[in-house]
Amino acid sequence: LGRVSGVDRFAVAFTESMKEMAQAQWVLNLPFFCFFDPGIATTPNAAFNWNTFLQRSEINHSADNLHIFLLICGLRQVKDPLYLVDAFSEWHQEEPSVYLVIAGPEVDPVFTREVKAKVRRAAGVRLIGEMPQEDLHAVVKNCFAVVNSSVSEGMSAAILEAMDLEVPVLARNIPGNAAVVKHEVTGLLFSNPQEFVHLAKRLLSEPALEKEIVVNGREYVRRYHSWQVERHTYQQLIRKLEGSTED
Repeated sequence: LGRVSGVDRFAVAFTESMKEMAQAQWVLNLPFFCFFDPGIATTPNAAFNWNTFLQRSEINHSADNLHIFLLICGLRQVKDPLYLVDAFSEWHQEEPSVYLVIAGPEVDPVFTREVKAKVRRAAGVRLIGEMPQEDLHAVVKNCFAVVNSSVSEGMSAAILEAMDLEVPVLARNIPGNAAVVKHEVTGLLFSNPQEFVHLAKRLLSEPALEKEIVVNGREYVRRYHSWQVERHTYQQLIRKLEGSTED
């Protein structure tokens, strides 16, 4: 980013804090556009077979009393997919109905081997590969909650997609996540693995909290993350660039 900032005409920031961080890091003097939120559209596969998915994931537990926590991420260190594995595995041994499923592409081959070795030894944790988007959205819709444990995020599409699909979100308390998830309003924020387990247990035992988070999350996405608005904003961006070039 530092190398290309000298030739950029514009830069787009999703949050004020993101703009300030970029300016401080690269001393940017670009005309940032007014901030706007990325648009979200979900398309779950209506023909997706949840029971078949569970069998392929080697989850041999009745679907009627099963709670899948889904962590969607590419296997690379910044996503920190192993952050919750030990704590979750301990919880699974106490409560066999809870599973952590990590889904995503193998981005970093060396780190992927580390993740696979760790997950193989962890009870209640499963690792699945990259999936077509429609199938992944179907998995999100069927799971109990979506999890984000990243060290750093810009704005997580997985979190917004979960909200759109009316699934509660538990996210690591970092600036990128906190810009989207308001604790106990549109989701739950945790600062360490133990707090994650505590909040996950609350979500399981407090249906009213789960319902409130789902309703608020869905409303938040509808209000602030319209893909039509995003498309219109980028169209305006391109028109300004074209006009500037003609001048």
